[in-house]
Amino acid sequence: MSGLLLRLAGPLQSWGERSAFTPVRDTAPFPTRSALIGMFAAAEGIARGQSLDRYRDLRLTVRVDRPGVRLVDYHTVGGGFPKDRTAATSGGSNKGAAVITRRHYLSDAVFVVAVTAPDESIERLADALSRPHWAPYLGRRSCVPDEPFLLRRHVDDPEEELRTRVPLSRTPPPATPSDEPQPDTLTVPFLLEQPPPSTPTHPAPVDTIDINDVPVSFAQHHRSHTGRRLHRTHIPLPRSLAGPPHTLMQRLIDYAHLEDSA
Repeated sequence: MSGLLLRLAGPLQSWGERSAFTPVRDTAPFPTRSALIGMFAAAEGIARGQSLDRYRDLRLTVRVDRPGVRLVDYHTVGGGFPKDRTAATSGGSNKGAAVITRRHYLSDAVFVVAVTAPDESIERLADALSRPHWAPYLGRRSCVPDEPFLLRRHVDDPEEELRTRVPLSRTPPPATPSDEPQPDTLTVPFLLEQPPPSTPTHPAPVDTIDINDVPVSFAQHHRSHTGRRLHRTHIPLPRSLAGPPHTLMQRLIDYAHLEDSA
């Protein structure tokens, strides 16, 4: 078993959790398993009706560097046109009026995802994400990811990398007065598919989340999902992983290039 690391950052992200083609298009507060599996399948050129069994053994761990700010977009399509130029229906006709939706996004969010799987799966995924068949996006096609996107193609323990080495996309809190000791750690939210070990330095989960985001099929008219349990906790990370915003890109590049120099 080994893994790879993805950094999901951009002006906007949207990780639809419950809605499909409804007036309100929601977003989960973190990348869903369905969205990530869809990203991997698109990168590998897997069509919508094909089996997703190859992704069953992937373990996903999400570090929340910045949760972002929720933004709602009032969105219209097809208003002010003759019926034959309005939005199409699934029955082959046209709606005849504007389609109004309210689309939810996360603005300025940053997540780092550790993907753990057998070595051959990681190698296959890393190749696909480096040269994707269909370009990755952050939940919706309009949400383009920032670089660096694929932080590391291969690491022995990606979850340990999240806890100890991957630069944090946040600014450390202001320094305390000089006569007080500076804290050595920053507490960061994590979402894990397995319960974290309960130790003095690694607290028990704050709560658990049951979410219906495990894709069974992406077939256009037969999409289906099943559920999983997530463990949400806060883990203290070395303060040295954070830094001023103007140094972030260089710190990320330096970290990504460690693989090239290894």
